[in-house]
Amino acid sequence: MSGCRRLACLALLLLCSPLRVVAADPCTLPDTYAGATTAARIAATACTEHRLWYRPFIDAQGRLAGSRVREAEAARLGNGQPAWERVVEYWRDSGLLWQTQAASACGGMEGIGAPAWCRGFVVDTPWSAAFVSWVMQQADVPGYRGSASHVHYVRRAYRDPLGSAYRVSYPQGAKPVQGDLLCYARVASRTYGFDGLMAQLAGDDGGLNMHCDIVVGIADGMAYLVGGNVFDGVTMRMLALDASARLSTLPMRSTEDPECAPERPEACDMNRQDWAVLLQLRPETELAALRAPRALPELPVAGPAQPLPARCCVECVPEDTAPPCAPMAEQGME
Repeated sequence: MSGCRRLACLALLLLCSPLRVVAADPCTLPDTYAGATTAARIAATACTEHRLWYRPFIDAQGRLAGSRVREAEAARLGNGQPAWERVVEYWRDSGLLWQTQAASACGGMEGIGAPAWCRGFVVDTPWSAAFVSWVMQQADVPGYRGSASHVHYVRRAYRDPLGSAYRVSYPQGAKPVQGDLLCYARVASRTYGFDGLMAQLAGDDGGLNMHCDIVVGIADGMAYLVGGNVFDGVTMRMLALDASARLSTLPMRSTEDPECAPERPEACDMNRQDWAVLLQLRPETELAALRAPRALPELPVAGPAQPLPARCCVECVPEDTAPPCAPMAEQGME
């Protein structure tokens, strides 16, 4: 076959072969947020951290890839910082470290106190809610109150929708957008779903193990989310959307699911969770209202001037012209 014919066949083969479309990474965002919306600041903050952790991700089939650094390691992140020290910063700069027993050991942060004790705290203590709280604090989200437990801010969104930055929404079939939080319950013995979680939030103030990921972008039929303490790092999750950009195919966990095992690889899907609620970020105008200072109560209008009480003396002397003061019981002050 001549060279020209070979080139023609190669060109024809390329034209007939399906082109592989590479999905756009929504975390290619600028690191400066001046003038950006609240949602953009949230996404940019989470994405910056994801890049520091070398961009590990869970793909749409629920497979983990790209994990290079773990929370307990002294291995350096993209900014040269040991991974465990960065986790301590999430605790400290979110204002939550002082609520833990690690405050004395991890609070010094020019040398981070006692490293062995502090690293043990990082390993033993779930930090995904501290990460979300840190992102919200860095992004200056009005109406958000940080917590070391996801259920606390989920409960606040449920019980105080006008005072919270987020509103609760049924996750399956919802249309996520940048800045939202998608959350699941982490209780192996049962599933809650949206209805079960709402009943739990309405019924008591008890705790509930949960996890929330931050929606950082929507692109190419996929929702991209970033969460902390996901396989010991800051990890991206990819979830497929339908043609209307909704979570209609959200993989839901069931208590009857077969156990993930080498002989059952089809059961091993890290995206299959008890997805219980989508927290939708409120519109920018409503968030701005949360930032506005509350009006002070009006002071009563002053009436006509009242005469000053007559002066009296307690330890009277002959030179004092004021009358002696009445005993305390007579003044009603006993």
